[in-house]
Order: sequence, then C-alpha cells, then structure tokens
Amino acid sequence: MDNSLTLSFYDASILSMGALFLGIVMLIKGGNWAVDSAVYVAERYGISPMVVGFTIIAFGTSLPELIVSVFANIQGLPGIALGNVIGSNIANILLVLGCASLFVTLSARISKDLIRDLGFMLLATAFLVGILFYGEISRAVGLFMLLALIAYMFVQFKTSNEEDFTPQDPEEAEVFKNDFVAYFTLFIGLISIAVGAEFLVKGARVSAGLVGVPDAVIALSIVAFGTSLPELSTSIIAARKKQAGMVIGNIIGSNVFNILMILGVSAIVKPIERGSFSSQMVSFDVWVALAVALVCSFVLLFKGRISRVTGGIFFLAYIGYNVVLYMMNLTV
Repeated sequence: MDNSLTLSFYDASILSMGALFLGIVMLIKGGNWAVDSAVYVAERYGISPMVVGFTIIAFGTSLPELIVSVFANIQGLPGIALGNVIGSNIANILLVLGCASLFVTLSARISKDLIRDLGFMLLATAFLVGILFYGEISRAVGLFMLLALIAYMFVQFKTSNEEDFTPQDPEEAEVFKNDFVAYFTLFIGLISIAVGAEFLVKGARVSAGLVGVPDAVIALSIVAFGTSLPELSTSIIAARKKQAGMVIGNIIGSNVFNILMILGVSAIVKPIERGSFSSQMVSFDVWVALAVALVCSFVLLFKGRISRVTGGIFFLAYIGYNVVLYMMNLTV
C-alpha cells in the first residue's frame, strides 16, 4: 500500500512538473510569435518604440498573466490570480530590466511621456495597495480599472511624441512575407499562450498541493516567473538591438496592464472576495511591488539610465525576494 502511495506521489510529481515545463515553453513561443507579429503590424502605422512597447508589446507579453489569472480565478484560486500579478510586476522590474541591462545600459530620454507613464504605473500600483487593504475587488471596481486603462491608452496615443519613431533596418523588419502570415502568426501565438497558461495553472496547482506550499507562494514565484518570460525574452532581444525605449516602455506598460487589465477582467468574470487570498500579499508582497516601482521610477527619472551595475543589483534583489518569500512560508 505504501509502495502504491509512493508511486502515485512520484507520478503526480512528474506530471505536474511536465505540465509546468510544457506550459512555460508554450508561453515563451506563443508570446514571441504574438509580439513579433504585433510589432510588424504596428510598424506599418509608424508608431514610436515607446508607444509600441507600452501598448502592443505590453499587451502581448501580458496575455500569459491575463489568461493564467482569469483561469485561476474561475477555478477558485484567486490567490494564484492575484499573486501572479503582484509577482509578475516585481519580476518585470527586478528580473527583466535587471537582465536586459546586463546586455546594454538602458538609457531613457527624460520626457513628458516618460514622466506620465511612470506616474501612471505608480498610481496603478498604489491603487492596488488600496483595494487590497479594502479587502476585495468587486465587478464594479474591475470595470473601473478596465475603463481607466482604455482611457489612458487613448490619451497616450493622442499625446505621444511621434518624433521618437525610429524605423528598423528593412532587413530586420522583414520578419513576415505578407500581412496574412503576420495575422496568422498572431492567432497561433495567442492560442499557444492560452493552452500554455492552462498547463501552467494545472501544474502549479498540483505542485503546490504536493509540496505543501500555499498557492499564493507558487503564484508569486514559479507562475509569476513563467508568465514574465515573454517580457524577459522580448526585452533582452530589444536591448541587444539597442531599443532601450521599447524595453522600458514594455515593462512600464506591462505592469500597468497587469494591474488594470488582468485584475480588472478577472474581477469582472468573478469577483475576488475578501479573505480569498493570503494576508501576506497585503502585509508584504504588494508593498514590495510598490517599493520596486518607486525605485525604478527614481532611477529612470533622476539617473536617466539603468546601468549594468544597477541591473545586477536588481537581479540580486529578485533572488533575495524569492528566498525571503519561501523562508517566510516554510517557517510558518
């Protein structure tokens, strides 16, 4: 009887890890396909890199978080839905910007657009702190968050500086043979993201139960890391092509999308009720997300760049956060 129990545990472990791995792979490939095709289409309209990063790429790379969080909330796992957003926002700045800056210094031109976008990211993060202290995210609040994002995007497109647009080298821009291939690749990318997200949620749920770690911790670490991989791969590629504006715009936009779009849509589909998520998110994790956003904004606005040294500190801070996260829960 013990042998069968051990075998069952072993099989469940292998299957859950396999689902996690497959989900992450599909998210990476699907995210890359979706982003590449979206950028191709956006460039045909002459949109600036900063705006492309904040909108098209941020939306594309936030799709994994959106689908994972919505699926998790529907399946009665609001801790994974909320933890995924908070964890992804922390990972986007500390891990993604940290790693990207190791390849090239990320210089930011101080402009009204950058100040506005950073301010809106801080406002969205502070709003998240407020609603978590309130205790729940109702459908009305979710709808407000979604409408606020749509309104901001409208303002951004109206006021963005078109002079920031720098066309890519024709040889580099020649990714797709025609528009049909680009749109078809976008569709396949979105399907891959949806399927990969489902595998990731299933694998994370089983893994949490087997290891005895709370769902929220799995979401803040493994799931958040997995759904941040599209931002990581896209940002590293953009950084190596010296598209710092696109990298920074992607991260700022992704963090805003994560809060307003993902939690907004999740709450509209199914309200995130009081007491349905870990109190640690309110007392610790969301404050880390706000502190990280403040530090990132300070560095960009007052230094105008994220150097390799700063990026290395960001990366080490991300590792430190995950160590503290697991220590806090393993000692409980």
